[in-house]
Amino acid sequence: MSGTPGRTTIPSDAQARQRLFPAIELPAPIEQLAAGAAERLGWHGTVLPPMTLLGRRVIVVAEVLPDVHAERICQGCAPVPDRATVSTWVWPEMIGQVPAPAVRIHGVLAVARHWRTGLASTVPFARYAEAAIVLPWWAATTHDYLVNCLPRARQYGVSVLTADPEGVTELDVPGPQDYAAAEQDATGRWLNEAIYERLLDTAA
Repeated sequence: MSGTPGRTTIPSDAQARQRLFPAIELPAPIEQLAAGAAERLGWHGTVLPPMTLLGRRVIVVAEVLPDVHAERICQGCAPVPDRATVSTWVWPEMIGQVPAPAVRIHGVLAVARHWRTGLASTVPFARYAEAAIVLPWWAATTHDYLVNCLPRARQYGVSVLTADPEGVTELDVPGPQDYAAAEQDATGRWLNEAIYERLLDTAA
């Protein structure tokens, strides 16, 4: 206890919680954990820096399709990241008039300190690509992790990996073995264009 001599200072609720539940720190930089998770999951391609998509902070693993990319260069069709424009590409009258998707998205993952944050970040992408969350090893030692995190991850088809104190990732829950992305809708086409732009910027 601290404070004026002769007086007792009662810690605040926030201070008490901090002592009982210390902050969960990531065992390695986010980029390192993401790269290790992508390798562990067998996702080939470029591990992009963290980016905000659909209001979520995620890391995408993707690759440019060389043939489509070359064709788009010849047509002078650069990435189109404007969502309003891309939303019209799925209209029936636009068939055959819009550029082909130039990117293959292998996976979307989130590195998080808590599984709820990780799932909230990745579940919206599970219909477009494989999804995964990476958690620090400490987070996987709780009862909440076993009875809430793992069942929900299986329900949504999200892989769960944990990183040990050395930053090495282990696969706790694999995603579905027969994963198949849903037919691309307007959101899927926009994601493809946004990631296409980021891949080209990263390469440059």
